Amino acid sequence: MLRRIGQGALLSLALMGLGAQAQADNVFPDKPIKMVVPYPPGGPTDLLSRAAANAMAKVAGQTVVVDNKTGASGMIGAEQVARSSPDGYTILANASLHVINPHIYKRMSYDSFKDFVPVTQLAAVPLVLVVPKDSPVKTPQDLVALAKSRAEGLNFGSAGTASAQHLSGELFKHLAGITMQHIPYRGSAPALTDLAGGQLDLMFDSMPSAMSFIRSGQLRAIAVTTPKRVDVLPDVPTMAESGYPTFDTSTWYGIWAPAGTPPEVVGKLADYARQGLQDPKLIETYASLGAQPVGSTPQEFAAYNRSEGEKWAELVKLANVPKQ
Repeated sequence: MLRRIGQGALLSLALMGLGAQAQADNVFPDKPIKMVVPYPPGGPTDLLSRAAANAMAKVAGQTVVVDNKTGASGMIGAEQVARSSPDGYTILANASLHVINPHIYKRMSYDSFKDFVPVTQLAAVPLVLVVPKDSPVKTPQDLVALAKSRAEGLNFGSAGTASAQHLSGELFKHLAGITMQHIPYRGSAPALTDLAGGQLDLMFDSMPSAMSFIRSGQLRAIAVTTPKRVDVLPDVPTMAESGYPTFDTSTWYGIWAPAGTPPEVVGKLADYARQGLQDPKLIETYASLGAQPVGSTPQEFAAYNRSEGEKWAELVKLANVPKQ
């Protein structure tokens, strides 16, 4: 009898050991991760997110697949992630628009703060004011003069309603006291294409998407929106230098997971991203686009989400942007 009990105990211990080993082998991630980008390919969110996804994949040992789900100022893709299983295998890569939308839209199918867990901030990026190459405009003051010479004013494009690009244009309109009509697009790429073709008068856009148009000569950069000039465009003055001392806007990009994602999984995702942001190839890519890698902790990014939400709420009121 004792012998049988002893054999049973050994068998139980062996099975427990196998179970523990199987559990250890099933460590996150054990399959590809889907990174939902709520904007079209070629825009700043897409460019920065793809670079981060490739770098994260090297660290995580799993493929990070970028899935572009566009529309509704980023809300279609965000809703998909909010409704996804909170297991870390579906994440959202979005711009600062994620915390701006709640101050623009009366009804949203998700809560930007309650339905997501902040993972990390990927990058901080200045905006640049650009005009078509054939435009007579060389400075923001030229834009003001042109707007006042036209009964209908000017039109400006953006990556979408409530985006940092849109609100920067509204702020300029407010400060300059001019008439400008906002033309929203489904992402920066189509807006920049129309701007280069002369269908728009101007655009405030994120540097990652605008730089290729600037370098090719299709667009002319006339100002940047941050307090200091940027290294990739050292000869382009700031809006403050151009007569608007209080003008200070920029955009940023980050990663979120669905609410309920286990803290240890969120921590791993943040670690993969932070290590990926140290990859020399990624640093070179970000620098060429005028973006600065960040790599904050989930706690730091959560606090930043709250403070940025408050900041943009004030700007929405200042620019008198109507609720949609």
